[in-house]
Amino acid sequence: MSTEQVTKERTFSKETYMKWYEDMLLIRRFEEKCGQLYGQQKIKGFCHLYIGQEACAAGAVSALEEGDKYITAYRDHAHPLALGTNPDAVMAELYGKATGCSKGKGGSMHIFDKEVGFVGGHGIVGGQIPLGAGLAFGEKYNKTGKLCICYFGDGAIRQGAMHEAFNMAMTWKLPVIFVVENNGYAMGTSVARTSNVTELYQLGAAYDIPSRPVNGMDVQEVHIAVEEAAAYVREGKGPYFLEFRTYRYKGHSMSDPQKYRTKEEVAEYKKQDPIEQVKQIILEKEYATEDELKQLDKSLKARVMESVKFAEESPYPDAGEIYKDVYVEENYPFLETK
Repeated sequence: MSTEQVTKERTFSKETYMKWYEDMLLIRRFEEKCGQLYGQQKIKGFCHLYIGQEACAAGAVSALEEGDKYITAYRDHAHPLALGTNPDAVMAELYGKATGCSKGKGGSMHIFDKEVGFVGGHGIVGGQIPLGAGLAFGEKYNKTGKLCICYFGDGAIRQGAMHEAFNMAMTWKLPVIFVVENNGYAMGTSVARTSNVTELYQLGAAYDIPSRPVNGMDVQEVHIAVEEAAAYVREGKGPYFLEFRTYRYKGHSMSDPQKYRTKEEVAEYKKQDPIEQVKQIILEKEYATEDELKQLDKSLKARVMESVKFAEESPYPDAGEIYKDVYVEENYPFLETK
């Protein structure tokens, strides 16, 4: 049975639809504001926006459990927001302020919040994939019953680190869900120009990892796929691999002129907008009125502006902070010699 058929038969509660809508809309408004602030040079360095891909984060968060770990690449603002990180802390990090969730030391690409299980955005392409396997190893070793969901882009799928991590995760039956967010372009190069294998989920077959494609523009399908994968992983059977077929409306980063695709292509994908899909369901089922949704949008825009005010009024880190958080001294029982 296809995911589309399952979605038609599956029903979700009013609370779930409203939560999806609110989470995705917060991410959209937050990212739109980030784009404006970057243009004003208030946010500096690199900045990769998640606009269009909101369902990939919101649908996964609703399908997993408290205590599960999340790790991703540098397009990382959305995941902590979906997990419940205070927008103030995320915005302050983008500003490089001491009140940021990484103390102003990470910026846009290195957001962390261990309180919600978000183990960071990572700047090295594919570098987070073996880390995701390592996090899963920790959960298995400590018998927590929890898992790690590890996101990466279609460009990272060509990295040797991914294949090594797949091999180790399957050999050791690690509780990890690998997710490739296939938005069609590795920076500015289409998937079709980089590999003969364009059905990316098929790469899992080389390692006997159960794998399948998912409509990443539909939050319902994302939820169902992640829920199914999580159930499999928690049984101790090993990793699961999902290909979220999604699309970013903006460039790879804020410096991307996007000359590799047409405006018509972007417009065609916007017809599948994940937020609009949920909005239509909410209106059809009369879970909320158009006016109520407009009021929610207004309040979320105001919330984002509050985070901007917080960030602008926050102090920069002291110079001495550069020497802190470089090493962490911990006692790890499994490293002790017996």
